Amino acid sequence: DTKIIVNVCGKSESDYVDVVERLADADVDMLEINISCPNVKEGGMAFGTSCASASEVVKEVRKVYKKHLMVKLSPNVTSIQEIALAAESAGADSVSLINTLMGMAINAKTRKPVLSTITGGLSGPCVKPVALRMVWQVAKAVKIPVIGLGGICSATDAIEFLLAGASAIQIG
Repeated sequence: DTKIIVNVCGKSESDYVDVVERLADADVDMLEINISCPNVKEGGMAFGTSCASASEVVKEVRKVYKKHLMVKLSPNVTSIQEIALAAESAGADSVSLINTLMGMAINAKTRKPVLSTITGGLSGPCVKPVALRMVWQVAKAVKIPVIGLGGICSATDAIEFLLAGASAIQIG
């Protein structure tokens, strides 16, 4: 009876659509479209950092997928409410937030970045205050369910997300 949710990411709209088409008839209950992924055609900016690109990905995926479509939002934006509203208008059934914050670490001894990619995603308990704020903002802006994530380590953390307006939570 386990519900299966598949997280889908891509480097182009066609990547998303190709994967979703393969999953459309699979025994999957829901897709989570991760628009925090870099859009290679647009110089590596995440699809979820502009209303236009977020909306376009959701519209294209919605054409080939009729079940529940959740969209995972990036916190690395000026207005997460605007991105959430764009996803909702394009056909998202729910939104999940937040994905990781962009961060960096430098090794003081070697004077070089720790990560081979220079920057990377920051997650864990330190992102919870940002995640709570963004869940609260989005829950006030959209009519669709909001799934909260980011730094949830205890029952108290989970309750705080529900109090901020989340309909459900994710933990990793």
